[in-house]
Amino acid sequence: VQLQASGGGLVQPGGSLRLSCAASGSLDGYTIAWFRQAPGKEREGVSYFRHTTRATVYAASVKGRFTMSRHNAENTVSLQMNSLEPEDTAVYYCAATRTSWISGVLLKPTSYDFWGQETLVTVSS
Repeated sequence: VQLQASGGGLVQPGGSLRLSCAASGSLDGYTIAWFRQAPGKEREGVSYFRHTTRATVYAASVKGRFTMSRHNAENTVSLQMNSLEPEDTAVYYCAATRTSWISGVLLKPTSYDFWGQETLVTVSS
């Protein structure tokens, strides 16, 4: 599957952005995730939707502020980001895997086989 992330931009602290990840085909059977990488830092998992349990899990740093949604009819996944903070500044990626990993590794980038192009989110006043 090919993925394409979009929706990044410049936003003030406290603002909102909605990222979208469009897939070239159906996402049935895939675990889908969002990752981000800030300058000088390692890529970190933000959230994932696990197809086996249909559960969505968030990193502690974004829980309560970000919401990941899957839109099967459009083969897209979105990430609604609210109450943005300067620390959220990063390039964001969507990723997918068909492997049924245990949940403990699903926020690790090495668990994903398919990656979309990044979209830049800048939170600054």
